[in-house]
Amino acid sequence: MFKTYILFSDTISKYYTGHSQDLENRLTEHNSGETSSIKGGIPWRVVWFQELSTRRLAIELENKIKKRGASRFLSDLKAK
Repeated sequence: MFKTYILFSDTISKYYTGHSQDLENRLTEHNSGETSSIKGGIPWRVVWFQELSTRRLAIELENKIKKRGASRFLSDLKAK
């Protein structure tokens, strides 16, 4: 199983969207500074995720969220 996820940083008030087979490990990597492009947002926290059966589906959902914008995507979910 793969997970598409949205993280939020209270430090910089920004969202980050990604996908992974091991979300707990990926979050640890993000918060240890291994991902240099988002190191400035540590600590990151998971605000939403969805499990998908294939990597292809996870990437498609990640791209859909990125096109919509994570904040808007989450607002759309709350409105339902």
